[in-house]
Formats: sequence, C-alpha cells, structure tokens
Amino acid sequence: MKRFTVCCFSNPIHKSRNHNQDKKLRNSMENSRNDNGEHAKQNNKNNDVAPITGSDRANVILNHDFSLGMHSWHPNCCEASVVTADSGISLGILDPSTYVVVKNRKETWQGLEQDITSRVKPCCLYKVSATVAVSGPVQGLEEVMATLKLENQQSPTNYHFIAKTCVFKEKWVRLEGMFSLPSLPERVVFYLEGPSPGIDLLIQSVTIHLESEPELERREGVTVEDENLVVNPNFEDGLNNWSGRSCKIVCHDSMADGKIVPLSGKAFAAATERTQNWNGIQQEITGKVERKRVYEATAVVRIYGNNVTSATVQATLWVQNPNQRDQYIVIANVQATDKEWIQCKGKFLLNGSASRVVIYIEGPPPGTDILLNSLTLKHAEKIPPSPRPPLENPAFGVNILTNSQLTDGTTSGWFPLGNCTLSVAEGSPRILPPMARDSLGPHEPLSGRYMLVTNRTQTWMGPAQMITDKLKLFLTYQISVWVKLGSGINGPQNVNVALGIDSQWVNGGQVEINDDKWHEIGGSFRVEKQPSKALVYIQGPSSGVDLMVAGLQIFPVDRLARIKHLRRQCDKIRRSDVMLKFSGADASKLSGATVKVRQTRNSFPVGTCISRSSIDNEDFVDFFLKNFNWAVFGNELKWYWTEPEQGKLNYQDADDMLNLCSSNNIETRGHCIFWEVQATVQQWIQRMNQNDLNTAVQNRLTGLLNRYKGKFKHYDVNNEMLHGSFYQDKLGKDVRVNMFKTAHQLDPSATLFVNDYHIEDGCDPKSCPEKYIEHILDLQEKGAPVGGIGIQGHIDSPIGPIVCSALDRLGILGLPIWFTELDVSSINEHIRGDDLEVMMWEAFGHPAVEGIMLWGFWELFMSRDNSHLVNAEGDVNEAGKRLLAVKKDWLSHANGHIDQNSAFAFRGYHGNYAVEVITSSSQKVLKTFVVEKGDSAQVITVDLQGL
Repeated sequence: MKRFTVCCFSNPIHKSRNHNQDKKLRNSMENSRNDNGEHAKQNNKNNDVAPITGSDRANVILNHDFSLGMHSWHPNCCEASVVTADSGISLGILDPSTYVVVKNRKETWQGLEQDITSRVKPCCLYKVSATVAVSGPVQGLEEVMATLKLENQQSPTNYHFIAKTCVFKEKWVRLEGMFSLPSLPERVVFYLEGPSPGIDLLIQSVTIHLESEPELERREGVTVEDENLVVNPNFEDGLNNWSGRSCKIVCHDSMADGKIVPLSGKAFAAATERTQNWNGIQQEITGKVERKRVYEATAVVRIYGNNVTSATVQATLWVQNPNQRDQYIVIANVQATDKEWIQCKGKFLLNGSASRVVIYIEGPPPGTDILLNSLTLKHAEKIPPSPRPPLENPAFGVNILTNSQLTDGTTSGWFPLGNCTLSVAEGSPRILPPMARDSLGPHEPLSGRYMLVTNRTQTWMGPAQMITDKLKLFLTYQISVWVKLGSGINGPQNVNVALGIDSQWVNGGQVEINDDKWHEIGGSFRVEKQPSKALVYIQGPSSGVDLMVAGLQIFPVDRLARIKHLRRQCDKIRRSDVMLKFSGADASKLSGATVKVRQTRNSFPVGTCISRSSIDNEDFVDFFLKNFNWAVFGNELKWYWTEPEQGKLNYQDADDMLNLCSSNNIETRGHCIFWEVQATVQQWIQRMNQNDLNTAVQNRLTGLLNRYKGKFKHYDVNNEMLHGSFYQDKLGKDVRVNMFKTAHQLDPSATLFVNDYHIEDGCDPKSCPEKYIEHILDLQEKGAPVGGIGIQGHIDSPIGPIVCSALDRLGILGLPIWFTELDVSSINEHIRGDDLEVMMWEAFGHPAVEGIMLWGFWELFMSRDNSHLVNAEGDVNEAGKRLLAVKKDWLSHANGHIDQNSAFAFRGYHGNYAVEVITSSSQKVLKTFVVEKGDSAQVITVDLQGL
C-alpha cells in the first residue's frame, strides 16, 4: 500500500542520519565558537519580548523577514548575509525584497538558527512555515529541513525534526510542518539546515505560530478522559480542520437523491476522486495525543459509488518520529457497505515521541467514495480484569455425548446432517485413541461398534448431535474419535470433527486419509460465551464416499493434573543432582556453616517477539529485559520490510533492535530470510522473471547474512513451506535446498530452521507432524543443512497430550525443537494464563524442546486479540502474572549446612546460581556457579578463599 510522506523524494544524506555522527562534529565546532555561542545565550537573556500567551497569534520568530538584517539570527558554523532580490537569481513564483544567503557550508546540518526558548510553551501545537531556496552547484533536488535543538545541561543535546521539503535550484518553495514539546528544555533553538555541503541555503521568511494549546477550563461535567480530541468531529462547522489525503473532500447533508443522510447530526463528509486505496479524509492531531497512553477511535462510515457494494474501510494513524521514521498504525478496520452506516472502532498507543500525528480514513478501491459521518478520539476507558470464572462440577474426563458407544445397536441421540443415512456396524477398534488414553488414563474398552454414513451427496454430510445444554463455559474440551473411509476413494480425503456454535464454525480436529485404515482425530475447543445452539458433526470426505465413525468422545480436561505430571517429568530432564565442594577455607570454619542456594537464571531459553516501535517505550523494554533471554523481530528482518522497493534497503530498524539485544546479552533469532506464502511477497518480486528472481534471491541471502554474520543464533530460512510455494513454483524444487545451503555457507555459525504453524494442535492436515517429518527428511536427503524444527504455536484451547503427541513424533528426527511464535487467546485473563501455563510446561517437560519464543506480550502489539500479558499502559495482567509464576517455578532453591566433608548436596534446574555461606561466627561470603545441562550428577568446586 502506498503511504503518504512529507516529501515525495528521499535523500540518502537524511535517510540514514540519526544525528549521532553529526552531533560530535557539530558540538566540537560549536564549543570552539565561544564568541557566537556566548552571543546567542546573551541574546536570549536580554530578550525583551514577552512570551506568547493565550491564543496570541504573534510570530514566535523575531525578525521573521530579515527586515532588521541579521538581528536575532545566527549562522550555525557557517556564514550568512542579507541581500536584496536584484542579485540575478530567478525567484520563480515569489519575489521577496529581502532574503538571507547561508554560505560556506561544510556539513549538511549547517544553516541558520534562532533561540526561541522564552517564546514557546510545553504541550502546545506550533505551525512552522518558511520560504526557502538553494543556489550554487546544485545537481537535481536538494532537501531543506526545519529542526529544533533541545539542550539541557545534565543530558545530551536532542534534535527534534519538524519537516523537510525538496527544492530545485533557485526556485522558492514553502517548507511547512508542526511541532509540540511535551516538556520544555533549558534551551530551544530553531534552525534551518539540509542542503549538501557547498550548496547555499536561501531563506526569505520564517514564521512559527501557535495553533492550539491545552484547554485550562473544561465544559461542566466533561473530564479529560471524556473529551473528544477531534475538532469539528460531526462536520457542524463544514470541513474546517479536515483535509483530503491526496484527494478531494466534500461536505454533504444528503446524497443519492436523499437516500443517504447522516446517521447523526446534520452533515457528513465524502472523500472523492480517490485514485489510491490510501486516499481518504484526515485530521492532524499533533500535540493532542500523549505517548504511552491508550486512545480509542470510533468512526461512523459507509461507501458510495463505482459499483462497489462492500469494501474494507480502515482507520489509520500516520506518525512521524523525531528521527524522521514514518510509522503507520492500523487502528481498526471494518467491512463497510453502500447500504448503511457502520462503526469502525479500535485502540492505539504511541510508544515514542512524535513530531507529527495524523488520523485518517482509507481503504476502499480507487474511485469509491468514503463517507464519514463522525469521528471521535478519546482516552480509552480502562476495563477492569474479569474474575476467574467459576467451574462448578467440571466432571473432568466424562464424555458429554449421548450414545457414544452405540451400546443398544442403534444411532439413538444422533441424527444425519443432510439427507445421508446412518446405520450401526461392528468391527471398529476397541481401544481408546492414544491421545485420549493419555488424558483419561486406564479406561474401559470401546464397544467395537461404529456409525456407517452412506448416501452422502455433500462434503458436509455426516452424523451430528446437539450439545447445547451440555457445554460449560470456559472449560477446555478434548475431542477424540476413530474414523475410516469406505472403499473407492480417489486421492487423499480430509475428515473433520466440526462444531457449529451458533453461526460460528469451530474446528475440532482433522486428519487426511488415503487408505482403508482407522485413523485417530484429536482436537480441542472451548466456549466462552453462552451459545443458543451448539452441535457436533463429522464431515469432510468427497460426496459419495462412505464414512465410518467410532467412539467419539468430548470431555473436559483436568489442567492441574496434567501439570502435576509434567512437573515430575521436568524433574527428570531439566534437573541434575549437584554436589557443591567448598575449598579455600579452614575445614573447622566450614563444618556446619549455613548454606543458601538461590538460582538466578534458568538456562532454558524463554524469549519474545519485539518490534522497532515497541523499544521506544521504556516500560516495554524494562519488562522485556527483566523476563526474557531471547528475542525475535516481528517484521523488521523480513524481506518485505528490509527492501519494500527494489534497491531501497532498510536495515536501520533491525540494527536498532539488535543493538538493544546485544548490549543486554539477549540472544536473537533471525526471522525470516524468505517467506513462501505469496501474499507476503512484495509486488516487485512477484513481477520478476525467473532469471531476475534468482538474482534477487541470491542478493537477499548475501546482503542479509553477510551483514549480520554471527549475530543471529538461528534463522528461519523459508517460512511456512507447508502452506506456501511461491519461490518453489517460480524457481523449481531445488530452490529451497539451495536457500539452506547458501545460508549455511554465508553464516556457518547459525542454526537453520524450518518453521510452520498448526503442527501441534491436530487441526490442519497440511501441517500434521507426519507431513512435517516428510518435508524435513526430503530437504535433508537433498543436502539441505536443516538444524532445527520451528513450531510456531499460535494455538487455541491447548490440550497437553495432543501437543505432546506431536512433539513425540517430531522428536524422532533428533533435531532441536523450538516453539517459535507461541501465543494463546482467551477473553478471560485467568483462562489465558491457564493456556499459557499448559504450553510452557509441555515445552519444558519434553526433552526434544530446547526453547520457547512468545509472539509478543504487550497489548495492541500482538497479532491476535485477547492474547496479551501486559496491558497497553504497562499493568501486568493475570496471564502475565502466570508467566512470571511459571518462570519462578523454574528456579531452584536450597538451604542447609555444609557437612563434615565440606560439601553440600541439592537437586536443581540447569542454569545460573548464587550461593551464600554463613559461618558460625557470622562471616558471610557470596559466590556464583553454573549447573550445566546434562543427565549425570555434577560436582562443582566453590572457592571460599578469604573466609
């Protein structure tokens, strides 16, 4: 999607600039310039102009048109002089009588500045407008920028970008932008900068006007939380404060011969003559929204024209950060129609400071009008956490279905879905399917009877049973059944246990069958809102294929019993017997001394997904660094992010994130080099011929892996190969193997992973463990150095034995398994915590699993709703508390006394420890040690020299 930027051209000088290198040179030159620097400070002290107050529209800039020569202005490490318009320069559309030429510029940041400290206030919105040009040895376009220098004695100087424009040689153009300062530093300097060294900067005039400031008085009964931050939200004042986003906007009281009228109020706006999806209607809200606060936007919208009856309408936030990085935040989207008004409602949060913020409505195809009746933007109301739901008489392990075993030889309690025929036959397995057996334990045999479904004329036809009154809210149900197909099948057939919960289809497990054997289906589900109608049915094979169903069971599972079992399992595979042998001190002092052993860090990796915008939020960073030891980047390493347009590379975001991780000893996974799903591939790549695509793939591998050689421990080489085949279809089957081989050649230190979803939950035949194993073996047989198995783990209602069954089967390959994108979802934080706890213990309790990566933890920055662990404004919710509790459970502690052999024994999890020894004379010493991974007992020497 094309995005709006301040300037339609980019200049490499500014694209990669973050002022870090410039600041060193700038500061050294300015510090050596004592006469000019002191003059600027003295000028500020002796300034007689009173600060702007109220709604005063006075210009913040003194001598804005240089009619007083250079008064109040100062060249920044260069030279400047005032000249008249008869110097021979072609002035284009403007004809100023006076202007300034800034020359002898050796750096891009050198220009003209003015101290405005006493004339600006915090939390106010200011509009900047300057008329500028360039002259000299200009080659094509040059950029001119407006910047603020913010100085405090006790902290480094910051630079706040306002706006930029592109100019041709000797043509006057307007540079416009806005800024707002959340707090006022000791010194604020405005300056114009930007053209290449050696290019003269021409300035005709500069204005800075106060646009708005915080209201000191509120309407009676209206709090700050209730106030709508959108000006003229219902178009009662026409289109004031609104503008078109590269299109035309019109105000109406009705349209279509009176068929379209406002839902509320007397008017609405139409964004018309749209030529791009991103065209729409917008309002600037710079200075009105605070960082780290949650806001809720509600737009009332519909569409009109171009024979489009339904289209996606989206509310989006464009944010320009002080470092000139553009960010687009999707607030909400909705499927709008041309028949009625509909609400588009969502929340957002700004992690970092913003130079400009614009909210706009976009989305429908070009030529279709967007109609907006109203837009409200308020501080989001804090929703109190829901209590833990009562689970009375859960009856764990009890089948809720009637006549599951067909004990009376009839199908009583069942009915055919559609006009198929149900009958009872003998000869099905008498043992429980393995996944059910793991949940239920010892159990009576099945009856050996099965339902035979014949005369099927549609894929959805099969046996069904109503279960509306048998379901309990927030219980997690396991599904277990044997299925088989009749003779005459032509190719693989999917068989699915499905649930109809009101109008929603719920997947209860699937299997692919291509033989005449009985197959197990294992799945799960949970109901979190009381349904008016619920049924279960078995469907899937092609019409005309007979279906056999035996021993279908649906029963609630006991999570706590499973975790109790997993704790015992973890003790076997994640703990070791440890003998601490103390040396370096008198044995008489040591005997009987008190020992306190505390584990400080478990060696089992627990990481999370992070994003570039999130690390601007210090609260996010604090939680991240305290609770995780690995990281993966959500999008910033993907090809569509690092090269959205051919040849235009963006590694800055990934660099920033990698620097944060490496400086805090956080290991990182590289996700991902390629992504096989076509919808994720840039259009410029999709349009390539085979030769060009081969070259592009090689350049991607070389560029990425050479740049980050040795910095990422893992790489997901080609994401989701079980669900996509773009590169294979375009370049042949060998391309996948070659990607692995080349990646290994370029960075032999990295472990190369396959990575896919729905591996562990039993609901996708495309990516069942057997298909994944076949896929991995095929790659290895062709020489691909596959070193690890990635299970994404976007899972609903997890059932331990189902997950464990998948891990057992994948474990036979002998490769390390990682959950690479784990998240769980529930509207109830306690239930969400239950699910997360199940998954963490299943991973920790399986010997083949070597790490867990969560797919985020912060509200509004998750890929799934109701999956966050920390609320957007930083409060750890009940699910997040469960994460912390589980991680605490994975730390071992032991207390006791040193024996007569100067030793102390305990059993503990692998990882880092601290031991405190306290003698009978109250002498204390603190030492650290590491318990390495391994099955055998470990003897660790602790030197207490000096005790």
